[in-house]
Amino acid sequence: MTAVRSTSVGTMTYETLSARVRDGWFGPDPAGLRVAVAFTTRQAVRHDGRGTGYRNEVLGLRVGAAVGSCAVEPGALDGDVVEECAGASVDRLLRHPLTPVRVAALDAYLMHVAPHTPAHGARPVRVPAGTSLEKSRARARDVVGLLDLPSGATVLVVGVVNSLLEALRARELAYVPCDFKGGVTEWGEAVVTDALAEAHRCDALLVSGMTLGNGTFEPLRRHALEHGKHLVMFAQTGSAVLPRLLGHGVSAVCAEPYPFFWLDGGPSTLHLYRGGVR
Repeated sequence: MTAVRSTSVGTMTYETLSARVRDGWFGPDPAGLRVAVAFTTRQAVRHDGRGTGYRNEVLGLRVGAAVGSCAVEPGALDGDVVEECAGASVDRLLRHPLTPVRVAALDAYLMHVAPHTPAHGARPVRVPAGTSLEKSRARARDVVGLLDLPSGATVLVVGVVNSLLEALRARELAYVPCDFKGGVTEWGEAVVTDALAEAHRCDALLVSGMTLGNGTFEPLRRHALEHGKHLVMFAQTGSAVLPRLLGHGVSAVCAEPYPFFWLDGGPSTLHLYRGGVR
């Protein structure tokens, strides 16, 4: 396994990135851009053949043609927050007291100025049409394909998705499943709740973009950077944010902007990043 080290002068953190956007480093002044549409998307999932299900809720903010996203705990946002965001400037929302609003605003801005295209370092991958489970498994294979690990290595999985665990098992990779909700996996394995406490015994980290919204991302990024471990992000939340942190602890990103694969049975697109972005 090849260690991952930052080759850039100065390390970019999520907060540094947000501050630079507010200061106009990336182009348009965020004070001059407004959120045209704010919305939430809710889902409940129980795939055929699976014994467990789950729920998701995602805040979406639209700036121009771009939608920025941040997952939240179901029921955590009331309607007043959505109404407050509609028509607000991106600059104002980047300073909002709620973390998910700040993350979605940053994601929308970066999607607006640097969409997921090969010119910006993305490699598009098509997820074929199919059932929700078929599409989930197809996405999982692409995500796990970003891990540069030999058989037998151990992966910390933060944000338990059974299709990802299934894909890791197919690669003969061991894993430590972690999620705030705890519980057990589809295979009866205990799900731990403290990711950082388990990171030391893992060779690499496979982490959901949801960690941006709940404040657990930065400790994991620092751990990966300090210990030379691969940190692969699968990102519906912050899909345009996380590629900016490649080389600063993040080694690869599977970016999936809205609309997500689970919203439609037709084909959808993932955007894979390795190395830096342009």
